[in-house]
Amino acid sequence: MPSTGQPKQGSALVVYDGDCFFCQNYAALVRLKASVGPVELLDARSDDPRVADYWRQGYDLNEGMLFVYQGRVFHGHDATRMLAAWSSTDTLFSTFNRLALSHPIAARLSYPVFKLGRFASLMVRGKRLLDDPRRKG
Repeated sequence: MPSTGQPKQGSALVVYDGDCFFCQNYAALVRLKASVGPVELLDARSDDPRVADYWRQGYDLNEGMLFVYQGRVFHGHDATRMLAAWSSTDTLFSTFNRLALSHPIAARLSYPVFKLGRFASLMVRGKRLLDDPRRKG
């Protein structure tokens, strides 16, 4: 069956870089379940066909994570903003995340710092950026 790039029925989807220490922890720490229902975490380094579908749709996963919810795809700082806006406030991290990043300007201004942190984390650990399947043979 061809992939549609969508999450499983009735759930939200977060596509993130599984080799990025910050991305892994952010995806795990954001508590969405109470707000949006089931959340599927998808490592952008996996062979899941939805990853290639998102690349083909023009989403550069080296430029940002994805949050897919109710048929809409949010990328980069928009994904971070939506994750923050929908996160619960049951932990200190979730409360801070929601307060700090749910505003569009705050998300837009802070996202380059997150990208730099991801790049530095990968470089220090000897990891490569994600492979863009559109550039393969």
